[in-house]
Amino acid sequence: MTLRTALVVVSLVLSVIIGMVIARGGRDEASSRGGAARDHVLIGLSLDTLKEERWKADSEMFKAAAEKLGGEVLIQAANSDDAQQMQNVESLISRGVDVLVIVPHDGKAMAAAVNKAQAAGIPVLAYDRIINDCDLDLYLSFDNVRVGEMQAKYLVEHLPTAGKGRIVRIYGSKTDHNAVMFKQGQDNVLKPYLDRGDIVVIHEDWAEDWKPENGKKIMEAAVTRYGDKFDGVLVSNDGTAGGAIQALLEAGLAGKKVVTGQDAELVACQRIVNGTQSMTIYKPLKVLAQKAAEVAVQMGKGKPIVANQTVNNGKIEVPSVLSDVITVTKDNIDDTVVKDNFHPKDAIYRDVAQK
Repeated sequence: MTLRTALVVVSLVLSVIIGMVIARGGRDEASSRGGAARDHVLIGLSLDTLKEERWKADSEMFKAAAEKLGGEVLIQAANSDDAQQMQNVESLISRGVDVLVIVPHDGKAMAAAVNKAQAAGIPVLAYDRIINDCDLDLYLSFDNVRVGEMQAKYLVEHLPTAGKGRIVRIYGSKTDHNAVMFKQGQDNVLKPYLDRGDIVVIHEDWAEDWKPENGKKIMEAAVTRYGDKFDGVLVSNDGTAGGAIQALLEAGLAGKKVVTGQDAELVACQRIVNGTQSMTIYKPLKVLAQKAAEVAVQMGKGKPIVANQTVNNGKIEVPSVLSDVITVTKDNIDDTVVKDNFHPKDAIYRDVAQK
C-alpha cells in the first residue's frame, strides 16, 4: 500500500468515526427524550415514494433485514412531495429514532432534513440517492456513474453499425442527483463518438419524477419529428424505458430499436425476453438493503462504519459504501436475476415459451 493510499484509507475511517461520535451522542439524547432507554435500535426510513416496484422491494427487504438484527423500522413515504417528506422526517425525529435513513425525492431539498436530524443528535444515512449541500454522515448506493457507463457502452456496441448511429436520450428526474450521475457516466462513454460525429443525439430531455408517461412524451416527440430515422434510445431507468417502449409500440417500432434501462424491474425483464427492451442494469437490491440495515443498526448504536470511498455532495466528501452492478440481457437473465431469486423465472417468461 502506498503512503497516499494509506492516508486516504485513514482519512475515510476517521471521517466516518467522527460521524459516529455524533451518532453515539444522538442515541443517548433520543433515549432520554423517550424516557427509559430502549433495548433495540429504532430506525426511521423516509422514502421518496412507494408507488414504484423498486422502492416497495427495497423497503420490505430493509425492514426484514433490520428486524433480524434486532432493529425496529418506522417507514414513511412522501409520494414525491418535498414538503411531505420534510414533514415525515420531522415526525420520525419527534418519535426519537436513533438513526435516520433517507431516500430523497429532491437531494437538495432534503439537506434541511439532515440538518434538523443532526441538530437532534440523529445520524443520517442517504440510501441510494445522495443528499446535497449538507454534512451527511454516510451514503450507501451503487456506483451510479458506472451504471451510466454500462448503459452507454451497451448501446454503442449494439447499434446496427457498432459505434455509429442516431440516438435519442431520455434522462431521469432533474431533482435526483443519481440522474445526473447516470448522465455523467453515459457522457464519459459517448464523448469520443459525439466529438467525431459518429454518433448524433437527435433528441434529448429529462423525464420529470421518473414518470413513465414523461418518458413516453419524450419518445413521442422524437418520433413525431424524426419518424424511424434513429437507431437507439439511451434511457436511464426501466420505468421511463417502459414509457418510451409504449410510444415505440404505437409507432410500430417496438423491438426495432436498441433501448436501455436500469433496475431490472419485472416488467423490464419481461420486455427483454420478449425483445422490446434490449438490456437493463441489475442492482442486487437485497445486498444493498441488507448492507443498509446492518449499517443503520451500527450507526444507531454509535459504532464506527468503514467506507470504501467518498462522494462529493457539494459541501463535503461524504464517506460512501458503493456496490457494483451487472448488465442484464436476454442472454444472461437466467444467470443473474433468476439465479439470485430476484424475480421468478415463470413470471419473467410468462408470455414466451419456457427455455
